[in-house]
Order: sequence, then structure tokens, then C-alpha cells
Amino acid sequence: MIRINIKKPLHGVSGKMDLEVNLVIKEGKFIALSGQSGSGKTTLLRILAGLTKSDGEIFVGNACWQNSKMSLAPQKRQIGFVFQDYALFPNMSVEENLLYVNKDPILAKQLLEMTELEALKKRYPASLSGGQQQRVSLCRAMMNRPKLLLMDEPLSALDPAMRLKLQQDILELHKTFDTTTIMVSHEPSEIYRLANRVIVLEHGKIKADGRPKEVLLQTTGSQKFSFEGELLDIVQNDLIYTAIVSIGQQLVEVVLSSREADNLKVGQRVRVSTKAFAPSIQGKGEF
Repeated sequence: MIRINIKKPLHGVSGKMDLEVNLVIKEGKFIALSGQSGSGKTTLLRILAGLTKSDGEIFVGNACWQNSKMSLAPQKRQIGFVFQDYALFPNMSVEENLLYVNKDPILAKQLLEMTELEALKKRYPASLSGGQQQRVSLCRAMMNRPKLLLMDEPLSALDPAMRLKLQQDILELHKTFDTTTIMVSHEPSEIYRLANRVIVLEHGKIKADGRPKEVLLQTTGSQKFSFEGELLDIVQNDLIYTAIVSIGQQLVEVVLSSREADNLKVGQRVRVSTKAFAPSIQGKGEF
């Protein structure tokens, strides 16, 4: 278990506030951390990494990372940190960036192969695309086999296709290395795909905590509408099919017939519409 009970005074967008977080996280889980800008998400990651001081306690398994008497140095915490800006060493090749963290060429080769970067291992960061650089950053974060992987909106600067590719890489690494992952994200579709649990911060406090569908799903009223979105999932309960669709910053739920479910594929763009208050869903190209 990871036990977090911390407090830190902050200056948020609405003035002074206290970041107060009391959490227990099962090891090996994928946690999405969401909330408006200034709610304390990045500060919480920095406290977990030992980069920002706070009051309180942090325990990872039986190891104490922080209490009233001590705070373990960042380099002694078994963490990996992936930033928005990649933070790669420009004068080192892809392979050298990884080996700087841990001189384990076998592990470096495994990570580069998993993220399809093996052919680029001698290249320098400046010659790589943004998506490739972020994959290198992700591999580097895994080089010390972290107990806790922290990611601060790592995919925010990437286009949708590259985001999807990196989401798959992140999930594969998370499962392969059985690490506990905490990722800051504002994207409902990203959270739905990756996370087991969503924690929403508001003014430094936990506003919501639960499974992605429970926390993020918002259904609309009875007004007529027609919106385009991304089909995230099709769930079958007995004879009922339900589609989970990401529209803007919302997730909506639409009941399908078996024929509609057979004609749709997860990941495709769809249009959700209603006529006489009965929603229908069609695949892209059918409207």
C-alpha cells in the first residue's frame, strides 16, 4: 500500500489555500489525477517525488518516505518522473539518456524495443519528433524500475494519433513492470483508457474519488442534440449494450441495440443524437 497524508499551504488561482490529501493507494494501480489548473495536482506529484516540502507522512509499502522527523531525498525514492517538456539531455543519444539513469544495457534495449525506438537509439533528441522524445522520456523514467511512476500531463503537447500511441505504450510499461502510476490528465478519454481510479482535486481538496466511469460520466437532459465524439467502449450487460462516448470534456452513455453494437468499433468517431428523446448512435461515414 501507498499511504499519503500531507498538507501544504499554496497560492491557487483564487488566492491562499491548503493542499490537504489523505489517500491510500493499492500498489500496481493506475491513478489519474484531475482537476482545474491551480488545484494542487503538480504540487502533489512534486511532494511525492521529494522535490517540494510539505507537512505529513508518505509511506510506500513498509518504507517511510516522509514523516515529521525526516524526508527521504528524491534520489533515494524509487520513482520515475515524466514531465511535459521531455527534459532530455540534448548532448546525449537516446541510448545514453537511458544509461545515464542506470547502466543496464539489457533493460535499456527492452524498453526501446517495447516503445519501437531501438532503431533510433544513436539519434540525439533534437532530431526526434515530439512523440519520439516523450517515448524516450518515458523509457528513461522506467530505467530504475520505479515503485512509483509520476507523470505530469505527459501527452498534452501531442496530436491525437500520437497521444493514442503513447497511451498504449504507457499502459504496456505500467503492466509489464507492475509499477504504481499516478498521471495528471484533463482528458476524459485518456483517463477512461488508462486509469483504474480517478482522483479529482478542487482548491487543494479531494472533490471526487472513484472509478473513471463513476467520476467522469455525465449524462445530458432530455433536450434534442447531435454531437460528435470518440467511441471509448461498448459494454454488454445481459442483453443490453451500452456505448461510452467522449464528447468534449464529457463522457456520455448511450444504450445500443445488438445490431448497432455489431456495426461499431471502439476508437472510431461517432455522432450521438436524439430524436423524440431517444438517443441513437451512428459510425463516422454513416452521417
